[in-house]
Amino acid sequence: MRILIGCILMLSIHAVAAGSTFRGGGLHLASQDTLLEAPTQRDSLAVDSVATDLLPPKRGSIFSDQHVITVALDADDIARFPATSLQQYLKNQAPGLYIQESTGEPGTVQPMHIRGIPMPILTQKEVYQSQPLVVLDGIPLIGEHPFAFDIQQYQFDRIGPATNLLGNIDMNNIESIQVLKDIGSTAIYGPMAANGVIAITTKQPGTTRKISFNSYVGVAQRPTVTAINGEYENAFRQQFYDRYTAIGRYSADDAYPLYLSDSLNASYYGPSNWTDSYYRNGLVYSADADISGGGDRANFRFAVGHMQNQGVADQTGMKRYSALFNINMKPVKWLLFSAMINGNRVLRDRNRTLRDRFATMSYIPDLSSPLSPNNTVYGQYLNEFDNSFDNNATNIVEGHAKLLFDFNRLTVTSRLAVDYNEGNRDLFYPRPLMEENSFAANYYGYNQRLIFDNHLSYNVPVGNQHHLFIEAGNVLQWDAFKYNYAYAYKGINDFIKINLLESDPDNGNYLNPLAFPREMVFKFLDYTKQNLISVYGRGTYNFDDRYTVSLLLRTDGSSNAQPTSRWLFTPTLAFDWNIKNDLLADAPTISTLKLRTSVGRLGRLNVFDNFSQGPTYSTFVGYTGNVITPGYNGFGVLTRPYEFGWSGYGIPWAYSDQLNIGLDIGLADERFRINLDWYTKYDRNQLLGVPSYAEFGYRQSYNAGMDVNNTGVELLLSADAVKKDNFTWTPSLNISYNTNQLVSLPGGLDEIVINNRLFRVGERIDRFWILQNEGIYLSDEEVPTRDGNAMNYNGIPLRAGDPRWADVNGDNTINDADRQLKGTILPKVIGGFMNQFTFGDWSLDAHFYFNIGRNVLNADMANRFDFINREGVTEMNSVKEITFWEKRGDYSRYPLYNPWSNVIPYRKEQDLFLEDASFLKLRTLSLGYDLTKLLNKSSNISRIFVYCTGHNLFTLTPYTGRDPELVDFMGYDTGYGLPIPRTYTLGVRMNL
Repeated sequence: MRILIGCILMLSIHAVAAGSTFRGGGLHLASQDTLLEAPTQRDSLAVDSVATDLLPPKRGSIFSDQHVITVALDADDIARFPATSLQQYLKNQAPGLYIQESTGEPGTVQPMHIRGIPMPILTQKEVYQSQPLVVLDGIPLIGEHPFAFDIQQYQFDRIGPATNLLGNIDMNNIESIQVLKDIGSTAIYGPMAANGVIAITTKQPGTTRKISFNSYVGVAQRPTVTAINGEYENAFRQQFYDRYTAIGRYSADDAYPLYLSDSLNASYYGPSNWTDSYYRNGLVYSADADISGGGDRANFRFAVGHMQNQGVADQTGMKRYSALFNINMKPVKWLLFSAMINGNRVLRDRNRTLRDRFATMSYIPDLSSPLSPNNTVYGQYLNEFDNSFDNNATNIVEGHAKLLFDFNRLTVTSRLAVDYNEGNRDLFYPRPLMEENSFAANYYGYNQRLIFDNHLSYNVPVGNQHHLFIEAGNVLQWDAFKYNYAYAYKGINDFIKINLLESDPDNGNYLNPLAFPREMVFKFLDYTKQNLISVYGRGTYNFDDRYTVSLLLRTDGSSNAQPTSRWLFTPTLAFDWNIKNDLLADAPTISTLKLRTSVGRLGRLNVFDNFSQGPTYSTFVGYTGNVITPGYNGFGVLTRPYEFGWSGYGIPWAYSDQLNIGLDIGLADERFRINLDWYTKYDRNQLLGVPSYAEFGYRQSYNAGMDVNNTGVELLLSADAVKKDNFTWTPSLNISYNTNQLVSLPGGLDEIVINNRLFRVGERIDRFWILQNEGIYLSDEEVPTRDGNAMNYNGIPLRAGDPRWADVNGDNTINDADRQLKGTILPKVIGGFMNQFTFGDWSLDAHFYFNIGRNVLNADMANRFDFINREGVTEMNSVKEITFWEKRGDYSRYPLYNPWSNVIPYRKEQDLFLEDASFLKLRTLSLGYDLTKLLNKSSNISRIFVYCTGHNLFTLTPYTGRDPELVDFMGYDTGYGLPIPRTYTLGVRMNL
């Protein structure tokens, strides 16, 4: 109670930081208008907005000129980009925001990171825990919990539809997007905002009728590839046989694959025309319409939309159906009611790659022969999918209802908000696709978030030069995550395809469907939840629009924290100095000069409830025979969570300490604009799974004490370079530098090896741990010796044809002690360069995107050269997709090692395959024309704009692989990612 009273009475700051706004491709300083009307219009909705209460206070106050770090995308720019997700829109738009697009398959998840990564990325769990918070009209959106990965043997995609939940956002409904990075602007969102915030504001209703229609149609261009066949592959391998086998002959000991042994086999040595069935020109289109209007007492906006995006490979695609409704009502001058609901249905056509299919089935068949590159034979294989189905559907709903009581200086807001999404996947593969064993799987899961928050603000009158604004609030939040999953093998035939989750419970065979034998049916379910309660107080004191001092105090309690550490108190302090108003009021050249600082702490939530109670037993509901789930006589048993790991007592809150210093400069009446920020973040007391307790059956023990520091600089430059009546040019550049460092490990460790990765205190946490390659031993005599013993790799003597790996410690043995930390998975510098030109009614936009100082480990090439160890082995690394018959990379870069050597010379973990993956891309080129002036004045059309655009038009990079962006979160180019296509569209925007 004392905490609650203290926070409500505490003066605290409206946490703000300098910002910048992109409008029409240019960067402009812009203040954020708010929800409340001017005092002279309190009876009207004319200037009301209802997006969020967490942004700067009311228009007309002394605080309305404060800036929030904002990327406000112009509506025309938004409509021109045929993206399928929020991440694709934001790429290159905001400094400090890095987006990873590891595949061009529509509807897939694309991780985002703001100002670096707070922890080592080892699995999909860490990817989830490092994502920024996305807020839609004040609703913090819930994501897909990673707990389902606990029952997966392979973690390429999460079970279920695995749809990008941010693909539900119809950009036609978006007014602005704010990328909040410094703690001054993120702290109000609490511990969910420890990784930064992306705040989205939808278009709001007005008091006049407006109707708009926006549409584009285009094509995603199929890539140009070089197809190969068995003759090419045989010639590639022949050079190794010529060098390392007796007179280049094949023998039984050579284990030469059968599919390459017969040159008369047309399936492999015939025409390689598989690309005709695999690649295509994909259709992309979107159509959106909305209507808004009303009067002084009530207004509304209703929007509907449909989008389709076909992938260019493997028959992939995505469809979205969306609807959004906003309403505001003001029955009396002191009361405003507002409500919003946003509903979307997203459908995916997923890839049919062997790897993803085998991972889903948890079954790897015989891999001795790959798919045929001949289109006739390959087409027969594809025809088997006609008897299968893979239905992926995701339904997403967000909404809120809010009451705002406006008593002039005192404002009280109460809101109930919900975010709910559910996913379904129904899957069936017939017998010919899995060695005469059919396979069926059903998934249903949901994520739901319910929020009840209350907010009070008061503008304190203290004089002409002194201004005080105080606020207080509390938030109650309930999160729940659930999934039901079942799969089965060996159905009685390919015509009975049942739903394994929804069999009739009144049927005696409810748990033993007759279509599948009982011992071949596996069922799983899991449910987890988290409750969060927060109380905060904040306020702002401003002196004569020169100095602003601010303080935010909050306390948060989480059900996922242990009882002894349930609550965390976090303060944030900020100071703004308007140097222009204070010292340079008469300087005509300088129009803006402001210094901003903010420092504070934010808590980090435990994603898993396993940590909340210390050591626990868990019930794994499954059936005997599953790889992960234990059982006895067909029943799930009570057991310790060995796969998850040991979690003991005394686990405290993790938290993030952050400092930001920024400078905003505007010159020549804001014709030239500069924003510079320096920041440092210490993410402290984080949990890390330390390998231990193996004697008790555990893989690891979760211990607190890992600290990671991120430091960086962000620069935004923009100018109205040319500003004439009939011609303008507005360039803008955003560029960000980030570096990270592992500050400490649990238990005072100096270094630790986890999942074939080395983490060392004082080093970056995103480095590769690899051997240094120095060439090849051409003869046995070249191999160094000591005491008559040749240099060895883990006890295996090196010989002619083996790699020259650097013996770093000089012990004449190559092992893990000689592996070095090299390269960086994440780029050191990211940025975008945008240009907007206008000439009369014509406009031209060109947007470039670049990464610098980033490395990729080309595992695709490593697999190509390591053909001996991949051939005939039944494991996931040996899977050959149809793209195996595609020429990629530069073969001349790699020495001809002896592929039969026991040291595995073409292993991935060496700098032979580490490449510079910096790049520059022309991401968007758009030409538009405003037809409005050509219309008859009596026309009801107030504006019509037509445009044509091209996207992903070219890439400049030293990387020899396909695309430097097609990389997984571990920094590996596995070759499985589908290409990011060039896309061309024609569109129209029309307002009535």
